[in-house]
Amino acid sequence: MPNRFKKSMKHLAAAVCLTLSCVMPCAAQEFLPVSEVQEGMHGYAKTVVHGTKIETFDVDVLGIMKGKGATGGDLVLVKVSGPLIDQTEGIAQGMSGSPVYIDGKLLGAVAYGFPQSGGRIGMVTPIGDMLKLWTIDDGKDTGLTPPSSKGLIPLTTPLMASGYTPDAMDFLAGKMQDFHMVPFASASASQDDVPQPLEPGSAVSATMVTGDLKLGAVGTVTYVDGDRMVAFGHPFMDRGNTDYFMHNSYIFTVIPSKNIPFKLGSVGAEIGTVNQDRGAGIGGMMGKLPHSVSLHASVTDEDTKKKEDLHVRMIPNEALLPTLSVTSVYHAISNAMDRKGQGTVDFTYTLYPEDMKQKPFTRSNMYWSSKDIAERSVDELYNVVRLLEQNRFEKYPLRSIMVDMHVTSERKTAQLLDASASPIIVSPGDTIYVRARLSPYRGEVFYKDLTFTVPKDQPYGDMILEVRGGGVVPLPYLIQQQKFNLTDEILDRIRTYKDFNDLHSRLMKEDKNNQVVVEILDPEVSMISKGENGGKKAEIQEKKAPENPDYLKNKDGLKEDGEKETPKSAVDTDYVIYGDGQFTFKVLPQAERDKALKKLAKSKQQATIEMSNKEKETLEKKGEKSADDEKPAEKASVMIAL
Repeated sequence: MPNRFKKSMKHLAAAVCLTLSCVMPCAAQEFLPVSEVQEGMHGYAKTVVHGTKIETFDVDVLGIMKGKGATGGDLVLVKVSGPLIDQTEGIAQGMSGSPVYIDGKLLGAVAYGFPQSGGRIGMVTPIGDMLKLWTIDDGKDTGLTPPSSKGLIPLTTPLMASGYTPDAMDFLAGKMQDFHMVPFASASASQDDVPQPLEPGSAVSATMVTGDLKLGAVGTVTYVDGDRMVAFGHPFMDRGNTDYFMHNSYIFTVIPSKNIPFKLGSVGAEIGTVNQDRGAGIGGMMGKLPHSVSLHASVTDEDTKKKEDLHVRMIPNEALLPTLSVTSVYHAISNAMDRKGQGTVDFTYTLYPEDMKQKPFTRSNMYWSSKDIAERSVDELYNVVRLLEQNRFEKYPLRSIMVDMHVTSERKTAQLLDASASPIIVSPGDTIYVRARLSPYRGEVFYKDLTFTVPKDQPYGDMILEVRGGGVVPLPYLIQQQKFNLTDEILDRIRTYKDFNDLHSRLMKEDKNNQVVVEILDPEVSMISKGENGGKKAEIQEKKAPENPDYLKNKDGLKEDGEKETPKSAVDTDYVIYGDGQFTFKVLPQAERDKALKKLAKSKQQATIEMSNKEKETLEKKGEKSADDEKPAEKASVMIAL
């Protein structure tokens, strides 16, 4: 536990004790059951519209809405009024949870509104339904599902984001659309570092990211009993048992809106845990540290030498963690670069599981983009975290993520021009030597040497080897949806990982974009470039992409124990490699191989001699000496060019 957080919790505990010693005990608060509510009753509600000062507005009961509550109970229909409501132009987002009192008794929380009501008509969630959040076992599912509330609109909890660059805010807004949330850029207040005890009417934040960046939903506290609280009166994300961070919030102002005005507030000091997020609201405990996933991202801009170090903690939610991770890393690279556009990034990331006995997941890779290298740099991290967190085999809770990135505006790509291989006639178990010739973008041609071992179970006959850039084939099951427009149902059917360990291991060993790869290729399958500048194939004709990529199928079809890994070898380079080409080899039994190689060598030697004789005759006619007259003949090579 960070020392700063420990000190904050001590200060909070002392503040709570002092506060509780000066007021009536929470147990003295009386509740007004819905059965005693009558039309025409008058009361008031508490909320904060500026700073931390709790203010009130008038509430009048209009009636009871039967069966509209989150647990099948009732909602209370109310009309709100008063100077505060006039000032805010109606009920504002962020007022959800505002406690309503009638005759000194707590009725519940303002939680819902009617469309086109001018913000003066709302619905109150009874406090009795909200207190049930305290009786739920964190380890069990209650099975409660909210009934249909057609025509009712929950007072959306504004999502406040602080610390993000403008570009990162745009990126965050796009990613959060998947969760039907709209983040707003917010500022920090001077008292944000000092934890304050909560009371009914206080502003509170259910927070998803904390640290150098903060991202949380601001609402209002309905009721506090000791170190426990309930708020909002409706779900935040309806996630059931949760581990959100609980933060204080300072309200700067209420922003007018054509739809519904909303509170603009800070995500202040961390004060506890929100452990329930259900139909009747959120519930939590002050002074308790939630489970979390830490992230440290280090980004260096090699052009300016500017370095950005980011430290955040995120909620351990399987659905949200991929998005929270990459939006945080995007901020780090965006801040380090201080620009948009093209670039090359190379990075290493490690995912550390909560279970210390499990092996961490570590990968490095390299990407080039002519459009937005910041966004391109986080694609793989998003897909890997999503796949591991949401895998179908077992839970894989993380405790931390480490990312190290180096980015430059320089285009560090290379095209595979051609390759040579020897020998071209082989037997199972033989070694093939491959030399690839590559041309960097505006650079000098260079070579990379590889060896490939023919599988011992390789069938006799033709064998096709593919020589390609590692980025020519997508990471399996990570970007296939966007490339091939496959549905989740199809993906579930075609994935053939044997178990989680198989998934974990094979993803770590997947090809990198900066590799030259040699592998056996099914003659019916073509390679597909995942780069935005795939370039030309290396001295071969263009091939059409198959309906399904090769890594989704087997020659023998899908197998229950997982797909067989394709034999391959690879070598790293300092460039993102584009292009691919093919060799065809003859696989023969050893005796036939030796005979064929001797015949090939003899044939090539004879061809060399004939060519040399022709050259000699030509030169003699011209009165010149042949080079063969001055040096012995060289041994014929069996190397072939691609």
